Amino acid sequence: MNRLGTGAAGLFALIVVLVVWEVVCRLLHVRPIMLPLPSQIFAELAAEFPWYMQHSLYTLMTTLAGFALSVIGGVLIAIALVGSRMFERFFYPLIIGFNSVPKVALAPLFVVWLGTGAEPKIAIACLIAVFAIIVDTVHGLRSVSQDVTDLGKVLKGSAWDFFFKVKLPCALPSMVAGMKVAMSLALVGAIVGEFVSSQRGLGYVIMSAQGTFDTVRVFAALFLLAVMGLALYGILAWIERRATPWRRIHSD
Repeated sequence: MNRLGTGAAGLFALIVVLVVWEVVCRLLHVRPIMLPLPSQIFAELAAEFPWYMQHSLYTLMTTLAGFALSVIGGVLIAIALVGSRMFERFFYPLIIGFNSVPKVALAPLFVVWLGTGAEPKIAIACLIAVFAIIVDTVHGLRSVSQDVTDLGKVLKGSAWDFFFKVKLPCALPSMVAGMKVAMSLALVGAIVGEFVSSQRGLGYVIMSAQGTFDTVRVFAALFLLAVMGLALYGILAWIERRATPWRRIHSD
């Protein structure tokens, strides 16, 4: 019921914003090239719905592929960082330094290396998202209290059992929190890749519409990106509730 109430409140706030937007633009006679009306945006989406869905699906697929690679790579790197002090000492500074490089500057290189297909978009999405996974997974794996660690040693559990039955469940909340951030970053990475070189996707829609000053089409693509981001975040929130039921019970 609380989640339904939150969703209803968010939907009501969105409707209020759209109504105010529509009324203010009409009263002030704002030109559509500057700020289109919500009614114009929805009319554009309705008129070209299959076309928009085709580009949205392409962006969604590249986002999910980049996100999946970032989760797999980020978790493995985090496990190596926590498990080996030597690995952390040598590679963690390199990871931080590489994360400081703007990925937009690397995007043209990935086009040269991987071509103009989906591969560079997936690579950029993965690189932008992976650092959030690494940081939060490392934090989660190191959040196991010393008492629990000592209890595992007393019970003589194997390192494999201790990792999967103690460390991993303790790290899950932090890992999912990192995934929520990484999902949004992966979507940003996919759009950046489509900005650089693409003939498909919502990034391509935005760039082509920008060239013709079609602001309505730009806002239509932005609206679909917002809906996509909310949907992906909601799915991760649902997975978090299923994967960590003890947190829900504790909060109740």
